Amino acid sequence: MQGMHYDIHMRPKKRKTYKREVQMKIILRSIRLAILFYAALVFVGTGFASAGIDDTIQKSFTVDSGGTLDIDTERGSIEVRGISGNTVEIEVIRKVRTPDTEKAEKVLDNFKIEFKQSGKDVYIIGEREKRESLWDKIWNHLNIKFIVSVPEIYNVKLKTSGGSISVEDIEGEVNIKTSGGSLELHNITGPVWGKTSGGGIQIGEVNGHIDVNTSGGSIKIDRARGEVDAHTSGGSITVNEVMGTINANTSGGSIKARISRQPDSDCRLTTSGGSVTVYLAEDIAVNVDAGTSGGSVHTEFPVTVKGKINPRNLKTQFNGGGPLLYLHTSGGSIYIKEI
Repeated sequence: MQGMHYDIHMRPKKRKTYKREVQMKIILRSIRLAILFYAALVFVGTGFASAGIDDTIQKSFTVDSGGTLDIDTERGSIEVRGISGNTVEIEVIRKVRTPDTEKAEKVLDNFKIEFKQSGKDVYIIGEREKRESLWDKIWNHLNIKFIVSVPEIYNVKLKTSGGSISVEDIEGEVNIKTSGGSLELHNITGPVWGKTSGGGIQIGEVNGHIDVNTSGGSIKIDRARGEVDAHTSGGSITVNEVMGTINANTSGGSIKARISRQPDSDCRLTTSGGSVTVYLAEDIAVNVDAGTSGGSVHTEFPVTVKGKINPRNLKTQFNGGGPLLYLHTSGGSIYIKEI
């Protein structure tokens, strides 16, 4: 009877245990099915995303040094590099990402690229032929990149409405403009003009005047052997070394600049939303006008001040005075340091 009594009390427990095991198996099976289903979706989605057309156009022109590469495209990023030789080598990579092959072909056909040579100058024009609502819907499926090599001594004039621009190893005038990307320049001998409405600007070494402007990013210049004009409405400005006059202005960030040689004319560093830090060689002679509404002025140079000291304003001379060094901010402190 005891054994029978024991079995009667144990059967419900065994039934509960078995029921829990069955429930766990059902849950685990459901999880496995969900994982497999998700993996299948990812695989299919990746396949569709990568589907489309890849197309490459290659052109070559024989030119003389001192000519100009002129690119005006409605879409695409641009990369230009100077190399030895007397040719302009062009590669245009076009990609349309859509599972509809017919649609991809229509996109490529609708975007026309024209190549033309006039003497030692080369012109490239890229634009849409049709501007109907149908083309507007599939416009974003098209990606274009212009990769161009030019003679080392050559001018470049580049304009795109939808991509970044980079130029390197050029001796000549560089004029670049984009409405939707970043600008990058390295090893340029000659004047530089750059403008973007939607990206940052990064410049390596330039032996010439620099004039750059962005409405939506920061500006960084490593080394400038000439004058610098840098303006941004939405970021910081950093100039690691300038050997001439500098005029830098931002409405939304800090400014840092290192002036290593005596400027020939006035320098102005102003911001409405950050600090101003300037590093000066010890022998630079300038008249200093530094002021802030939201911080204080600090200097590592010895100064002589008449009257009451104002921690937010400093007007003095370094090394007997010279061109004006105007440093002003509405939202931070000012630091004048020795190199």
